[in-house]
Amino acid sequence: MILAKFLGARVWWVVAALVVAAVLVPLANAGLDPDHPLHIPDYAVPLLGKYLTYALLALSLDLVWGYVGILSLGHGAFFALGGYAMGMYLMRQIGPRGVYANPVLPDFMVFLNWKELPWFWQGFDHFWFAASMVLLVPGLLAFVFGYFAFRSRVTGVYLSIITQAMTYALLLAFFQNDMGFGGNNGLTDFKDILGQPIAAGSTRLGLFVASCAALALGTLVAGAVTRSKLGKLMVAVRDAESRTRFLGWRAEHVKLFAFTLSAMMAGLAGALYVPQVGIINPGEFAPVNSIEIVVWTAVGGRGTLLGPILGALVVNSGKSFFTAAAPEYWLFVLGALFILTTLFLPKGIVGTLDGGWQALRDRRRSRAAEKGIGPAGPATLGSPAE
Repeated sequence: MILAKFLGARVWWVVAALVVAAVLVPLANAGLDPDHPLHIPDYAVPLLGKYLTYALLALSLDLVWGYVGILSLGHGAFFALGGYAMGMYLMRQIGPRGVYANPVLPDFMVFLNWKELPWFWQGFDHFWFAASMVLLVPGLLAFVFGYFAFRSRVTGVYLSIITQAMTYALLLAFFQNDMGFGGNNGLTDFKDILGQPIAAGSTRLGLFVASCAALALGTLVAGAVTRSKLGKLMVAVRDAESRTRFLGWRAEHVKLFAFTLSAMMAGLAGALYVPQVGIINPGEFAPVNSIEIVVWTAVGGRGTLLGPILGALVVNSGKSFFTAAAPEYWLFVLGALFILTTLFLPKGIVGTLDGGWQALRDRRRSRAAEKGIGPAGPATLGSPAE
């Protein structure tokens, strides 16, 4: 009860659902006959894991957009940087089994006639180093970018445009072959992760469980932050930044913390995404990817924690269906979904359900008051528990 009160019931619902998924999916995959209707085929496991990384990515955006009011159109950059950090580790694990059988240089460097490993690739043969870079690189970029942007009080659409420009600049940079990241082909043909074959069914299950754990951890962290004193300051900055400044709080510090934490969560999502899809290339920096993250969050309901997770799962499930059944119509469906959500569900799925539930409770209290059962007036329960 104490934990539920501190973090909110919904946080524990999400964590409980992820724990169940982390247990049942491996059991259904390995414990059931392949012809059993509940058996999950090997190809579907990384697909489910990819959806979970997208959910973590949407949750990271919700932390800054839903609670601080920063509409970032560049979160795909942090996701891609985390993915590249993991991809560099996976490339170093190929070693002599590569096309050119070079134990030090990745294949694309041998093909481009590189003579030695660049300095920024040093250390990526160790998992602990790569894992730290997954968090540090996106976090450092967000900290430096946010420090100058928030210190200059860049807000609103101007900030959104700048974040998108940052993403596009990284896209152009990573396309260059001389950058040392594989150019437009990116990094692929991975073999092992932590000494295990990356294509093995057990490894795929392990990555799925790791994705469940990462999303559960991200939900717990986001729940703890948003329900703390700092979380109240984040909402105050979102709703009345000038008043918050007049009261003596440094709004730029609140924004910087949320933006940096959000970027690190996005980097972790990218790191888990790469070994499950088997490739990372500059296309992940494309501005349209960052816009899709906004759509996921808006559809689910920003400022609710549960909403962006639900939105990412629903929209990407629909994307998998439409890109297989009618790929030429998917972008039209996505655009229509965003427009309809903006017009008819401005609070998203979860926000709209919350509003309807609260209105129903208010009507019940009002009727009870008319009959003399309880006090009149609307329920004063505050926002629903995340």
